[in-house]
Amino acid sequence: MGVGGVCYAGDFMGMPLANLSCAIVCKDNASTIGRTLESVRGLCDEIVAVDSGSTDGTLEMLAAAGAVIVKSEWLGHVRTKQKALELCSREWVLCVDSDESVLPELDASIRAAVQSPQGDAYAVNRRTYYKGRALRHVWQPEWRVRLVKKGSAAWTGLDPHDVLAPSAGARVARVRGDLRHDSFPTFAEHMRKQWSHATTMAASLHAAGKRGSYVRLLMSPTGAMLKQLILKRGVLDGYPGWLAAASTATAALIKHATLIELCSERDNAGRMKSS
Repeated sequence: MGVGGVCYAGDFMGMPLANLSCAIVCKDNASTIGRTLESVRGLCDEIVAVDSGSTDGTLEMLAAAGAVIVKSEWLGHVRTKQKALELCSREWVLCVDSDESVLPELDASIRAAVQSPQGDAYAVNRRTYYKGRALRHVWQPEWRVRLVKKGSAAWTGLDPHDVLAPSAGARVARVRGDLRHDSFPTFAEHMRKQWSHATTMAASLHAAGKRGSYVRLLMSPTGAMLKQLILKRGVLDGYPGWLAAASTATAALIKHATLIELCSERDNAGRMKSS
């Protein structure tokens, strides 16, 4: 029986696939990684975890699950996940975050995909849960490539928005079932995460030479909220849908405001240097 009386794929779906690894990156994720490990222990023959300094019991939970633990400094989202991917030794790799878990239908789909491949990389739908309840509309669908044949994909993108990108010529397909995402216990905590991710993204854009825009600062937050509430029908998720849309708009606001500030500071520094 899974965490809190909920059944997970590893509870009953069968023997681990000998040619499938699971790649995880983590740090102080004891509150969520138990569900993650429980969902993949009966699916993946190898679990590789790159840990960046856990002190909260995460390491003990990984050891109890039989994971290969690799201690590493934090290299950023993209490089740390790429390191975990490269350390896996099996033919296929399932990449999951430490707050994600494989639900039974997805477990069955992954088994079928690995045993009778119709592609080199597979996208799964990630569905966010709030207080144990699936959000059916906001952020849906959220297709992300997570199951890949070794050598057919690599982690790319700008931190913190990492993307597992298939190689040129790789065949990409989709599998049925959801990857459960327990990202935050409360929306107050989610707002703190949004602030962190938004400022990190602004720094990444700034480093890539992108400029801030007052037009985007004005339009992007409103557009993000309306997209989730109206186009995604987030209003049907009740008050969590409204809060999710608001948090998405907040992240857009913080990102664009921070990018404007970073560009202004760089411009001022350049003028002082040239004067």
